[in-house]
Amino acid sequence: MTDDTADGRPRRSATETETDRAATAARLAVAVGRINRRVRTGTASLSAGLLSALATVVQLGPLRPSDIARVEVVTKPTMTRVLVDLESRGLVERADDPTDGRAFVVSATPAGVIAVRDARAERAELLAALLADLDPEDVVAIEAALDALERVARIERTSTTS
Repeated sequence: MTDDTADGRPRRSATETETDRAATAARLAVAVGRINRRVRTGTASLSAGLLSALATVVQLGPLRPSDIARVEVVTKPTMTRVLVDLESRGLVERADDPTDGRAFVVSATPAGVIAVRDARAERAELLAALLADLDPEDVVAIEAALDALERVARIERTSTTS
């Protein structure tokens, strides 16, 4: 019996694997933070939080504010402030919840849909410029990691922040 994995790499203990994941998480957090700062959009003058909430409404709406807060992993009071701001800009609108007359749902307006589309296009253009400076092998490595990164982005956390 060997201590190697099927691909010939030495087996690692659970502690080593946890340490590797923690180190990977730390490096990823720094890299994502730096990339985000470099590609922040200015087209709609929306903060990252406003744009994220608006994108959630565009993608998943109409939604109750509590559902948006859950997806965005923020508290309900924080989401209330975000929605008031988006509504004052004409990017979202409220309507009665068809399943509960005491509640309301939020939908994106046509201007909100355009704001998300424009911000995404601008971010993609800025990221493309960053990728243009990389070696082709690095771009292939990033492409290979995208499926896993997209899965991580979809994982719902149960705790809230803000």
